[in-house]
Amino acid sequence: MIALDTNVLARFLLDDTPAQMKAATNLLHGAERCTAPITVMLELAWVLESLSWQREDISRAIRLICSLENFTVQHFDAIIATLYWYENGMGFADGLHLALSINSSGMKSFDKSFIKTSRRLKTMPPVSRP
Repeated sequence: MIALDTNVLARFLLDDTPAQMKAATNLLHGAERCTAPITVMLELAWVLESLSWQREDISRAIRLICSLENFTVQHFDAIIATLYWYENGMGFADGLHLALSINSSGMKSFDKSFIKTSRRLKTMPPVSRP
């Protein structure tokens, strides 16, 4: 299995450098299985946000990558939870931190928006102030 860096997934999605896009596509549709560390998925969301992509487009793009036959998603359940929360107003990083804390009884944060969104979405674990 080949682990891919953020820039490979970004080139696949952005098609801003044709030769690199072709190489990324060949990897993602090639004979050898691909994966990406969970941190790459976090960075990919950040890169796309920095390019002014809309939340729904970012979510759709990450879902596309995760659905590729040749791609194995690390922490699949965490990515699915993160995408749900992200699509419903939570920051991607906050959602991922929370999803990876699923076995905790709660998460503490000073981030008022994160706490408010967690309460609205009734997340598990819940987020509250320390």
